[in-house]
Amino acid sequence: MQVKIKNEQLGQVINLLFDLSLKGKQSRQRSKFIKVLDERIKEVAEQEQELLKEHCHLDDEGNPKIKNNGQEWDVKNVVAFRKDKIELLEEEIVLDGGDNEDMLKTVKTVLFDCEKEFSGQDAQVYDYLCDQFEESDE
Repeated sequence: MQVKIKNEQLGQVINLLFDLSLKGKQSRQRSKFIKVLDERIKEVAEQEQELLKEHCHLDDEGNPKIKNNGQEWDVKNVVAFRKDKIELLEEEIVLDGGDNEDMLKTVKTVLFDCEKEFSGQDAQVYDYLCDQFEESDE
């Protein structure tokens, strides 16, 4: 089994799973899954900082400058920065079998057997996440 989740979806997926009422093994495996995704969020944040340093004017300490009273980054080339940031957000974390097999199967069961009603943004995230687990079967 292999599950892919885009970087841009990580926070929403974590929030959705975190709010599910689970117990026992399902709760433990969900927590393990969230931990893996949370680590990825930290990596993405570090990569985003590197992008800022690469694309922004830097202050004397080598940090990206901010302009307009702290409202936006002082980006040299906005088009290039947006392209690189979109590329970063479109990248996927790939979780596959091995040590993760039981975790993935449990989270899949939680999602597919879920009785909770979702609406709005949560419904979209739920649909996206279910799609990712369905694709893992193909």
